[in-house]
Amino acid sequence: MSRRRRRLSREPIEATIDSLSHEGRGVATCNGKVTFIDGALPGERVMFQLTNRRRKLDEGKILEILESSPDRVEPGCVHYGICGGCSLQHLSPDDQIKHKEKVLLEQFEHLGNVTPDRVLPPLRSPVWGYRRKARLGVKYVPKKGGVLVGFREKGSSFIAELTQCEIMAPSIGRRLMALRDLVGELSIRDRLPQIEVAIGDGKTGLVFRHLAPLTDEDIGRLNAFGEEYDFVIFLQPKGPESVHQIWPDHPVDLAYQPGADEPVLHFLPTDFTQVNAHINRDMVARVIERLELDRGDRVLDLFCGLGNFSLPIARRVEYVLGIEGDEGLVQRARANATRNRIDNIDFICTDLTESEYLQTIEEGRFNKVLLDPARSGAQAIIEKMSFGGIHRVIYVSCNPATLARDAGILVHDKGFRLTQAGVMDMFPHTAHVESIAVFERDQKK
Repeated sequence: MSRRRRRLSREPIEATIDSLSHEGRGVATCNGKVTFIDGALPGERVMFQLTNRRRKLDEGKILEILESSPDRVEPGCVHYGICGGCSLQHLSPDDQIKHKEKVLLEQFEHLGNVTPDRVLPPLRSPVWGYRRKARLGVKYVPKKGGVLVGFREKGSSFIAELTQCEIMAPSIGRRLMALRDLVGELSIRDRLPQIEVAIGDGKTGLVFRHLAPLTDEDIGRLNAFGEEYDFVIFLQPKGPESVHQIWPDHPVDLAYQPGADEPVLHFLPTDFTQVNAHINRDMVARVIERLELDRGDRVLDLFCGLGNFSLPIARRVEYVLGIEGDEGLVQRARANATRNRIDNIDFICTDLTESEYLQTIEEGRFNKVLLDPARSGAQAIIEKMSFGGIHRVIYVSCNPATLARDAGILVHDKGFRLTQAGVMDMFPHTAHVESIAVFERDQKK
């Protein structure tokens, strides 16, 4: 028999906020129970309303600020609080960085039982107009006047009614209304669920996912839109392999350069690339610096993608091997190496979590390793590796919890020392924590 859900009280509740949770919500204790409150900051006295009750904790949303924190700032976006794309615009950028650094160090301590010898200065970027990659939801809602284009509402599956986006690159963030008008003119406006945005250094690509055939008139409108705003227009009628360009009428490559003197990397609009070009440039430079490269080094780059780190590193060392589980990204990485005339590098496609391949290639062949895994981390890979002959590991992470867990393995089981770590503000105004960690051990081990 299912339990009956308690009816939530809609009465306002007063609370004093004690701290900030890792995901950026205010934490208070109400009636002896931990409560997470969206939009509240430490030290504030607020009125809030319950939105969810659980056995061990409650959740709520702020209604009124009775006493404000000195760290509170006016959000820079008129849609903040409704759109789910950002969660920390009410906290000053300086304090956002402090919070993210605190999260990283707490996770190291609690989940990995490790502490870095040195905390690196944070990498920072412009906090507005930085985002180059996004999947925008699309919904035809006649009751709201037509088509909506944007991110989901906070805590909801509904598309937020946005007129602009302050964190997206201006080429698209300032043109959401134009996108809405365009889709509203299409015959399949109710069969177009998503627009993927992919921006290179010179061009903005838009991938229109459509679930029904487009008419000639639809194609004409899309082409005219691309011409007017200098967009590269792609269609996606089925899976990622079906993506194809329709405007301009000659092939256009999307590309970026991770540094002024670094290789130019070409990519497809559905490929994974870093969302923040400014931070990516500084991140690549920091990785190269912390690897302490010389011409005799042989570097193993795991989760190498399309060569974001591998190719710049290869210009500085004897040899690089990049390993990636996505065959398409491996193909692009090889093509990027050829375009940039880099021949001291190989790329291999294999599932590192399942493959025994690492055990056959690492012994004595490499002296440095770079890890840049997905949010799930690299535990399965690290546990399999003996790290024979490897004395320096750089770990780039998008999840401080899995980084801390893996750091514990590297330190306590593999003989490394966590010498440096720091945050990189890849996603300003969100609770996302990008970070880097440096592990070293005696070269004689």
